Amino acid sequence: MAERFEMESKFRGESLVRRGLLRETRSGKQVRIMPDLNVIKIGGHGVIDYGRDVIYPLVEEIGELSRNNKVLVATGGGVRVRHILDVGIDLGMPTGVLAELAGKISEQNAIMMSILFSKYNGTRIHTDDLLNLPSLISLGMLPVVQGTPPYGLYEHPPKLGSIPPHRTDTGAFLMAEVVGGKNCILGKNVDGLYTENPFVNPDAEFIPEITADELIEMEMEDMVLEPKAVELLRDAVHVTEIKIVNAHVPGNITKAVNGERVGTLIRA
Repeated sequence: MAERFEMESKFRGESLVRRGLLRETRSGKQVRIMPDLNVIKIGGHGVIDYGRDVIYPLVEEIGELSRNNKVLVATGGGVRVRHILDVGIDLGMPTGVLAELAGKISEQNAIMMSILFSKYNGTRIHTDDLLNLPSLISLGMLPVVQGTPPYGLYEHPPKLGSIPPHRTDTGAFLMAEVVGGKNCILGKNVDGLYTENPFVNPDAEFIPEITADELIEMEMEDMVLEPKAVELLRDAVHVTEIKIVNAHVPGNITKAVNGERVGTLIRA
């Protein structure tokens, strides 16, 4: 029997699935590319779709923040994503195709938001440009990227239904994690996380702080962020919390960036 050609490596002969090996790799220190970066996700459905009355003041707030803070803006998709998912599901599109379609909508929002940030050196970047962030921000740019993670046709099958599980909340979190960012802030149209949808039940209880495990154990029927982002938070190396704030309230994003208590804090 022919012998396999090997290269000297600590992983020589490994299947790369052995649990003991995986535990060993967890102890390795990872580089934090941008430990001062604030990833601010502007929701599509909860923020952008409200138009200029909400967006114009928010652009000014985030733009001014970017003068003294390192900021990456990520955009959601909004009502147009919901429409294309509805049509796509009706036509029998696979989940991977739905993810591909949804990403094109959040890309449209990234283009518009980058233009609105023009006076703050806003520039639209793509999801594979993240390693250019240190250079772009050092040049005084305010990068804007679509929030949909680039799984595309390779999107994972969801546990329930056919809607892609990795959407823009998850994308913002993954971007913050891979560059070792300081903050992952999700801008929404509610004050934070509630026990139920507060638009449906005005008596829903506000949750100011909770761990990812506690939130998952609640098995909520509905919540303000994607479950996948909460699941991934438990295994993150760098980003140990997600902040959910009401982006309709002037000053909330600034408070979150500065470490003040506002909205909901989800801890790993």
